[in-house]
Amino acid sequence: TGDVTLQANWTTTQGSVFTHQVQLVSQTVFSEKSDHIQHGAAYYSTNNATGLTFQTGQDSTVRSNFISSGTLPNTQDTTFRAVNDRWPVFAYARDLGSVSSTASAPVVFAVGHIRDPGLSPAAVIKYFLDDFSNATSTAATFDAKVQSDAAKINTGYASLVALDPPGTSSGAFNATDLMVFQKEISSSGNMNTVDVIFPSWPSLLYTNPVLGKLMLEPLFQYQTTGSNKWSIHDVGASYPKLWAINDGSDEAMPVEESGNMIIMSLSYALKTGDNSQMQRYFSLLDQWTQFLIEDSLIPAEQLSTDDFAGHLANQTNLAIKGIIGIGAMGKIATILGDTAKGDNYTDYVTRWQTLAMASGGEHLTLSYNDNASWGQAYNLWADKLLKLNLFPQSVYDTQTAWYKTHRNAYGLPLDTRHTYAKTDWTIWTASIVSDTTLRDQLIGDIVKYASDGLNDQPLGDWYETTNGAANGFKARPVAGGHLALLNL
Repeated sequence: TGDVTLQANWTTTQGSVFTHQVQLVSQTVFSEKSDHIQHGAAYYSTNNATGLTFQTGQDSTVRSNFISSGTLPNTQDTTFRAVNDRWPVFAYARDLGSVSSTASAPVVFAVGHIRDPGLSPAAVIKYFLDDFSNATSTAATFDAKVQSDAAKINTGYASLVALDPPGTSSGAFNATDLMVFQKEISSSGNMNTVDVIFPSWPSLLYTNPVLGKLMLEPLFQYQTTGSNKWSIHDVGASYPKLWAINDGSDEAMPVEESGNMIIMSLSYALKTGDNSQMQRYFSLLDQWTQFLIEDSLIPAEQLSTDDFAGHLANQTNLAIKGIIGIGAMGKIATILGDTAKGDNYTDYVTRWQTLAMASGGEHLTLSYNDNASWGQAYNLWADKLLKLNLFPQSVYDTQTAWYKTHRNAYGLPLDTRHTYAKTDWTIWTASIVSDTTLRDQLIGDIVKYASDGLNDQPLGDWYETTNGAANGFKARPVAGGHLALLNL
């Protein structure tokens, strides 16, 4: 719970498996408070074994018992109360006896949450505990692959991506109609926010692309009706409640989200060979492309995914996304056999370069005609990912030379409006620069921020490049964007 004044109760079940179970007395179904669920029960379990003791009770009492004797008295506190009233805790101790250098059988604990009353907690917990060997073997194999692939970039990058895959997504499945729903953490709580899925997309592509497809599906289904010619921002607010009102009143990021949907659709098909989703929703993809053809070369004043930075007209990086979206749709049309339509999508890059390059030619601007402005052109990653080759190498080389001389103590600022950066976008920028030394420096900046111990929270993707201070976001799925280099 996110409200520690609420009443809780608990039980301890003893048998071949010991389980502490705790829940709110008065639950609110499908509700959250401060990013904490307000219904269901938490479970803490372990197999019964020689030397196992337990206790429930006030935090200070339980901890003192263990400190003084190394065991617990096998007692239960049945005085149910508010969470912050003498803070109840639920503990196990396991005396391993004399230990030697020879490894013994592992001691396994299970911590989880169940909200579906149709499940049998005891059966689920028993299966989970018994599956430890298989689960650890599978996880070790996966971790080894991630580390091996990332180490080909550099060792610092390997240490960074080791943090990321588990945080990318969490989904609920209906066996008859598979969809995945992602929460926009640390901000609005919206569901399946397109520009949150997009930065997490590298992790989905690398680990399990089908999860990405299932995440896009509700966005496509939702937009088979609707009043706007561009893609929506999300499918509804107030996770886990989907309050969806398809009236065009969602947060408007028209170029951003339209480009994102097209890029993700094509990248999934290229990765898996499964064209079914983009074929089923071809008319929607084409509708968004027509909007991009009209509006992305010179973007009107609007938000991009970096909405915390505010509205801005003529965004160079946003135009990059729109152009890639147009190019991606041409490839989609060709894959699906509509070669005439594929050939008709216009290449805007030459005109874009004239608008986007600073008058001296030394860097891309943040906003057209503002020669003093610049920013990370991280959207170029999608051109590399899709192998469209829309942008000439000179653009990458120009940005590389500029970025080399504009890093702060903790990295490259997102743009000239502020000194902060985003870890995901910096890694994307590292993936498109044409100098491996700069690439490694940009990765090293993120590793330095993530490991310096200055911030007492799960990794935050938004931080200050001057001093390494986290800027408020934490534990967001966009950390999946750190795997961007593994998809190229």
